[in-house]
Amino acid sequence: MDMGLSGKLAVITGGSVGIGLAVAEGLAAEGCAILIAARGAERVADVAAAIAGRFAVEARGIACDVASTEGCDALIAAAAEMGGADILINNAGTGSNETIQEADDAKWTYYWELHVMAAVRLARGLVPQMKKNGGGAIIHNASICAVQPLWYEPIYNVTKAALMMFSKTLSSEVVGDNIRVNTINPGLVLTPDWVKTAKQLAGEDGYKAHLQGVADEAGGMKRFATPEELANFFVFLCSDKASYSTGSTYFVDGGWLRTV
Repeated sequence: MDMGLSGKLAVITGGSVGIGLAVAEGLAAEGCAILIAARGAERVADVAAAIAGRFAVEARGIACDVASTEGCDALIAAAAEMGGADILINNAGTGSNETIQEADDAKWTYYWELHVMAAVRLARGLVPQMKKNGGGAIIHNASICAVQPLWYEPIYNVTKAALMMFSKTLSSEVVGDNIRVNTINPGLVLTPDWVKTAKQLAGEDGYKAHLQGVADEAGGMKRFATPEELANFFVFLCSDKASYSTGSTYFVDGGWLRTV
């Protein structure tokens, strides 16, 4: 199936590992040029080189922190140098662990900058590039926690809910410019972070059983998705095959969501 993505430039934040890397590889397989952003300079350069070699596409990595204005500006400039963005995947993010009573302002501010303001700043900088290129697609990677919160990460829940609303609002603003904006709310995805945490909690011998217990408690399919399974949905929403989809939120959660 031709997704109509060949030759487009895809910008992916948090693109050197986990979901972001899987999305970058999925888009590269469809012929997209790739610009990935991550904080680790050596890793992001190595990953970009590997993508370029494997898929025979232009791929560049830029070391920047999109939780800062300077990091977003650097990424926007790099996209302009590559001909302007056609696709933006706002994927950079991380879980939290706190209580509302104990979390200080600094922690709230950091997550707001990372999950919300990064998306705002990159939209301001990359939407004009998309307009010049005739349109584009923006996908925000939020979380099932945006609507079905987990008790131990209130800051994550709140900022991901705000990202979902920002996505909806942005979609209305740019719909006339042939730019589609959607949100994906994943459930359990087996990223390196999940494996690392499980090993810390249950050890090398017990981490798989721990992860299965998490999946069993979630219900639905009672398993974690692979990053590649989730990436397939991202690629579809970026493609011409999803040409009538904008302003929507899609749950890719294996049946974990407990409401309609």
